[in-house]
Amino acid sequence: MIQHGHRVLQKLTGRMSLALRVAVLTTAAVAVTLSVVSGVVFVTVRAEFESSMDDSMIRRANAAASKGLGESLLSSQSATALAYIGIQPFVVESGQLFASADNASTEYAKLKGYRELEVSTGQRDHSARTVTIQGIPHRVVAVPAGAGRALVIVQSMESNRDALERLKIILLLASTAGVALAGLAGWAVATNGLRPVRRLTEATERVARTSELTPIDVTGRDELARLTTSFNAMLLALDASQERQRQLVADAGHELRTPLTSLRTNIELIGQAADNAERHLSEEQRHEIMDDVRAQLEELTTLVGDLVELARDEPMHRDPEPLDFADVVRQAVDRVRLRAQDVRIDVDLSPWMVMGEPQLLERAVTNLLDNAAKWSPPQGEIRVRLRDGVLTVSDDGAGITPEDLPYIFDRFYRSSEARTLPGSGLGLSIVKRAAERHGGTVEVESPPGAGTTFRLVLPEAPVQSV
Repeated sequence: MIQHGHRVLQKLTGRMSLALRVAVLTTAAVAVTLSVVSGVVFVTVRAEFESSMDDSMIRRANAAASKGLGESLLSSQSATALAYIGIQPFVVESGQLFASADNASTEYAKLKGYRELEVSTGQRDHSARTVTIQGIPHRVVAVPAGAGRALVIVQSMESNRDALERLKIILLLASTAGVALAGLAGWAVATNGLRPVRRLTEATERVARTSELTPIDVTGRDELARLTTSFNAMLLALDASQERQRQLVADAGHELRTPLTSLRTNIELIGQAADNAERHLSEEQRHEIMDDVRAQLEELTTLVGDLVELARDEPMHRDPEPLDFADVVRQAVDRVRLRAQDVRIDVDLSPWMVMGEPQLLERAVTNLLDNAAKWSPPQGEIRVRLRDGVLTVSDDGAGITPEDLPYIFDRFYRSSEARTLPGSGLGLSIVKRAAERHGGTVEVESPPGAGTTFRLVLPEAPVQSV
């Protein structure tokens, strides 16, 4: 039954706006509360009226019974005087109802009941009940009046009925006014309280319609203000992400333009030589062009790989494997030695267990070593050390200028000296990303004219209990 009522209420309010729903539910709650309160007040007042009338009638009946039940009480003159104030006396004796008053009607003669008989026989100390006579409610009270006798007093409740009717109208009017005021107040509170929600809705619709990520104003310090602040933070993060994507695309387009232009030029030369016999290329020229094409293809391949790596925003693998960082460094050193044979690499490594991705870590270390080999002088030395999770890669190059030092980990950033050398400007960005994805850091130190030292710090893998 409760579930059915809940479904009906949900169906009725499902198509309403949130403000109207709050107002309707508030009004319904107030209406139910006022109905219960009004019912309790009405029943309590009615019971109080009956209790007060019973106490008064019982007190007067006991006073009359204590003075004796003679002909004077039931005489025509006494009965008329009592009837004038709404009281009609009777006596029940030996199970029979009698009254000497001439105006005792047949209706009153029918009032004898088992309760009054029980009072006359001493089974009850008093009785009280309500009967209807000629359409008017009357209260019937009986008290003992000697052996085998009971005095019965009947009093009209017309005044109580009229008072209760007036009370019913007052409660109905007050409840109606209260429900109306509750509906207006609920609508006003819902409208004003949900204003920040409407602003958020409008901002969301604006973002979906125009793609403008403009934050909205925050007012107050309540939960809605916190929701607005969180929404603004989401907008700022989304805007920053879009800006990074735009910058990545712009920088990638700029970097891809150079190798693609060189490739197109070389291919056009080969095509023209093939189509025109007068433009025949010598063996030396052909080898030179092919070497240039291979170099541009290698640079393009490296650039595309770096872009793919940096474009990945997913977190580190959910189940990283434990590995010795020293083994990763050795593999990277062996790879760099094959292509940087004019420099010497001095290696001193200590075991250091980490949890991570070996391919990403090896690429980061390789980038550090390639950077050191590129800037080292011929027959120079690269020093690689691993102690307590700190990998240092030092070279004897000219170092990094103070102007370039804060930006070397930015994507596509290349110093003025590096723009004439092969590279995409993404290698150190990949190193920084690998460090952050493994919970580590990377730092650089480059005194003027004293070479450059990179420090890659990785946390140790937690010890697994057997």
